Amino acid sequence: MRQSVSGFLPLLSDGQHEDDDRTFQFASVEKVFAPMMLFTACSMAFAHGSNDVANGIGPLAAVVSIVGSGGEVLQKAPLPIWILLIGGAGIVLGLITLGYRVMLTVGKKITELTPSRGFCAELAAASTVVIASRTGLPVSTTHILVGAVLGVGLARGLGALDLRVVLNIIISWVVTLPAGGIMAMLFYFTLKGIFG
Repeated sequence: MRQSVSGFLPLLSDGQHEDDDRTFQFASVEKVFAPMMLFTACSMAFAHGSNDVANGIGPLAAVVSIVGSGGEVLQKAPLPIWILLIGGAGIVLGLITLGYRVMLTVGKKITELTPSRGFCAELAAASTVVIASRTGLPVSTTHILVGAVLGVGLARGLGALDLRVVLNIIISWVVTLPAGGIMAMLFYFTLKGIFG
């Protein structure tokens, strides 16, 4: 073993020294990405609001427009500010009640995220959602962010993913569409029976 400059402490072997250098370089890179994640987190929050609020308030805005026009479906209709406030309050309510579980799953359970991986996932998701919002596509920001995190995990190999969590997510995605359709039918026939 070599001796340290002071001559008192032994230095690590060359292989261990290279591993320490890699670890130090990796930690230095991650420190650079940590503050940059504030930018992507803000971008993702903007993207989330630009798309999911519109998805949530779209049906309500359509109903208000049709009722306000006397039953006519208009090409363009004014959007009252109170509808936007309801949409924003709904998202906040969702975040307060079960949002922490979604954040925990996406942030920790799918794959190990470091600041650089989180930066890449959030930047990709925010870009995709903003492009979808600009083109008028109603998309799920949560699905897009999960897809981005899966992509970051897959970049390190299939073993980097917790496949049980991924399977549960996929099952919930598959169940969501028929469950939503069945609930819509139930509400429709119930309201039709009451008011028809």
